[in-house]
Amino acid sequence: MRLQNKIALVTGGARGIGLEIARRFYNEGATVVLADIQVEGAQLAAKELDPDGIRTLAVAVDVTKGESVNALFQTVVERFGGVDILVNNAGITMDARLVKMTEEQFDTVIAINLKGTFLCGQAAAQHMVQQGRGGAIINMTSVVGVYGNFGQSNYVATKSGLIGMTKTWAKELGKYNIRSNAVAPGFITTPMTEKMPPEVLAGMRDKCPMKALGTPRHIADACLFLASDESAYINGVTLEVTGGLTL
Repeated sequence: MRLQNKIALVTGGARGIGLEIARRFYNEGATVVLADIQVEGAQLAAKELDPDGIRTLAVAVDVTKGESVNALFQTVVERFGGVDILVNNAGITMDARLVKMTEEQFDTVIAINLKGTFLCGQAAAQHMVQQGRGGAIINMTSVVGVYGNFGQSNYVATKSGLIGMTKTWAKELGKYNIRSNAVAPGFITTPMTEKMPPEVLAGMRDKCPMKALGTPRHIADACLFLASDESAYINGVTLEVTGGLTL
């Protein structure tokens, strides 16, 4: 029960990696808020985790809107008395090569992945500083944010930006015992990747020294470590969870 009595907020918590993080945190004793623009999915997920609704809460949020983010945090504080852990997991892809990408594709991904993380991180930091009991912020970046990727100028820009933002927050918030770290997944099995052609998945596996794709549980375990007291002196790092893909 490494997160006993902790209040954790996971954006993009309705499905996939976000839901697995919420599940992992809940099983380790945390009270978990699942925040998602698809609130119906978040409600179903919260009900699955905690049928009695004692240690879960689903809240609708548009992370690109400051008023929506502020309302989310106000709801969490009023319901549970504070927030100790934030996982900035909400994000999308809208891929296209540089010469084909539209301005709308670029702006939409920047707004959700980068601005959304900024707004949530800012709100969390304000509450954590006021609470005076420290905290942990975890930003979901990607291995492509470190090494780039074909056809993902917008997505890579956001994920690279998150790495820099994470380091900045670590420097600004460390004196309040608020740690800011990032997790950079490699190739992970999700509903999205499962729709890919088998030969593409096979190629992804072959690139990894472990000859396997990662699972949402691998990412959730990394987040659990960075959220827990086991990483109490880790601040400003980007933890790659790739099976050695980048070696």
